[in-house]
Amino acid sequence: MQNWPHFDQLSLEPSPEEWRALVEQIALFLNDELEALGSEPVVHDDVEEATGSRDLAAYLKSTFEPGFNPAHPGFMAYIPGGGLVTSALADWIIKTMNRYGTAHFAAPSLADLEHQVVDMFAEWVGYGPGYAGVLTTGGSLANFTALVTARRAMLPEDFLGGVIYCSDQTHHSVMKAANLAGFSSRNMRMIASNSNFQLDIEALRDQIVQDLDSEMTPFLVVGSAGTTNTGSIDPLPEMAALAQTHNLWFHVDAAYGGAFLLTQRGRERLAGIAEADSVTLDPHKGLFLPYGTGGILVRNKDRLLEAHEMRGDYMPDLDRERAHLDPFSLSVELSREHRGLKVALPFMLHGKDAFQDALDEKLDLTNWLYETLSGIDQIEIVNAPELSTFAFKQKGADEGQNRALMDRINGKGRVYLSATILNGEFVIRVSILSHRTHMRDVEHLVSDLRMALEEM
Repeated sequence: MQNWPHFDQLSLEPSPEEWRALVEQIALFLNDELEALGSEPVVHDDVEEATGSRDLAAYLKSTFEPGFNPAHPGFMAYIPGGGLVTSALADWIIKTMNRYGTAHFAAPSLADLEHQVVDMFAEWVGYGPGYAGVLTTGGSLANFTALVTARRAMLPEDFLGGVIYCSDQTHHSVMKAANLAGFSSRNMRMIASNSNFQLDIEALRDQIVQDLDSEMTPFLVVGSAGTTNTGSIDPLPEMAALAQTHNLWFHVDAAYGGAFLLTQRGRERLAGIAEADSVTLDPHKGLFLPYGTGGILVRNKDRLLEAHEMRGDYMPDLDRERAHLDPFSLSVELSREHRGLKVALPFMLHGKDAFQDALDEKLDLTNWLYETLSGIDQIEIVNAPELSTFAFKQKGADEGQNRALMDRINGKGRVYLSATILNGEFVIRVSILSHRTHMRDVEHLVSDLRMALEEM
């Protein structure tokens, strides 16, 4: 049963005065929330319900506060989502204007803008002419799009002999995409990772040869440009070379790490990504944008079109030279909002250098934290960071003790960490990837960690 509050009732088309008053009320609420981010705890457990209140701000606060807050500067769990406000403004404009963002003929300038964003991403990756791409809801849909494209390009209609290779650290969205695309666990090869949780290239080479000898059909190898567990980067150049040797599709999941291509260090560490047949990007991670902003690039645009192009009789005839400008020709989605402006507007308003500087700051903060924690006798670092994520644990402690340590740190309310399982062991992980996270917040983490160790 609905238990919504009843505000002053508006018509479906509010008057200009009503619209301005509503906008002002919401703007004040959001301003108050943003101002309070640094002073409020990262997690709100018990919040007084306001479902019966006629105060819109009170109702919104009660609705949004339970749970953790990824927009908080102390949120260093999972892969943080900053929620850049200038992108949110673009989203507001997009949804208010409500243009059909699926086809070029319906909104030519908006379709061109989305293509310009794809061009920008392709330039970062290092693709030459002939690519195509589309903005998605996130990395999961991007990985699915890449997998279906690879299946169509590399396998016959009876594709169940095809084999997919990825490491034991690959994001589970790849396995989910494979399942949705018609493959089972029989088609998946989870390649062991090395001591720094990167795919073992020799193990991959041996497995491919074994499958060829068994008359299976290797067709897709997936590399990670920044794993979720530890931020590790697979050996992309070696994987690209091996894929070329065996005529495999090489996909790179750069949902987390791709944005670091804006930095010199990131370009060096992600060398080899330009050799990928497809690349997943996720601007709502490394570009700090609101959730719901992902992307997929495919080096050969015809491959992407062949897997997805289909149109109804009511639509204009296909202009093959311009089909890559129609998002519906490049994705499973038909009805969708335009997505280009919420990526482009922040770059227009802040400039590319602002994003580059913020990402360089995250790398610096991670290095500082890594060196600082390495100097604490009770702490053992599990992996050396390649980007802005790494794992650690309390020396000699069991799962219960490490979980208690993390809970004590999180319980102080200033920072929020998460955990994962590596080699069967419970470890604590930290991920620094919000534009709001600065040295003060990382110092809070160290201070709260030291205090938790003393208390335990």
